[in-house]
Amino acid sequence: MAASFVEEQRLDAEVFVTERQGHARELAQVALRRGATRFVAWGGDGTVNEVASAIVHTDASLAIVPSGSGNGLARELGIPLDAERAFRVALEGRARVMDAGELDGHLFFNIAGFGVDARVAHRFATGGLVRRGVARYLELAAQEIFADEPVELCITTSGSTRRILPLVVAIANSRQYGSGAIIAPNARIDDGKLDLIVVDHRSSWMALMQAWRLFSGTLGQVPGVSMTQEIAVDLSSSVPLVYHVDGEPHVGGLSANVRVHPSALRVMTARR
Repeated sequence: MAASFVEEQRLDAEVFVTERQGHARELAQVALRRGATRFVAWGGDGTVNEVASAIVHTDASLAIVPSGSGNGLARELGIPLDAERAFRVALEGRARVMDAGELDGHLFFNIAGFGVDARVAHRFATGGLVRRGVARYLELAAQEIFADEPVELCITTSGSTRRILPLVVAIANSRQYGSGAIIAPNARIDDGKLDLIVVDHRSSWMALMQAWRLFSGTLGQVPGVSMTQEIAVDLSSSVPLVYHVDGEPHVGGLSANVRVHPSALRVMTARR
């Protein structure tokens, strides 16, 4: 479809199909060196992350044709989920500048995190293309909640240090994981800050009973949930940190640093 659209619109463009993890970043880096100024990432938040990571802090702009399981960043930007309409936004939309986050050397543009969602990301990523989608994600989340064995984290921000047993620690540049699951209702992609959401550990049944709060945007009203805005966060643990950036899983060392990169990326959004 992408090739047909390029031909129909008589665009001076090339279409590539990625073959492995990291391939989209490599292709974008090569195209950037050749002078490309607009990049269209067709995929989920992971593919978007790879392309965006290659063009941050440049004059190039990113457009998104969402086809992932949650499409969190695309939804936040108001990108249509229909491919043809999304391509129209890529050509005719308006450019705006957004922030990026960095966790342990990995850039993210939507959400990064620790705890249950990080473990779900690991299982989701190793499941291949079989049974993907929001239903499968929720199924894995429920399994991880019942199997949860919390690991103590030490979190240091600009004014405090605290030790917690978390269910989830999310660092959000935008509001939602995707599919309407709003983890950070106050987040803005261009405010120069990241939203730190800490959900304290609780019983499995209580966590499941409160899960609807994600989809109503009222998670901040739940006892044991804190939401603050930060420009930098330091985390440490007695065991290697398991985390994700835009849904892509990673295992780090005993500590990790998070910081914001204001006005890092130009993105195409629907005109209003």
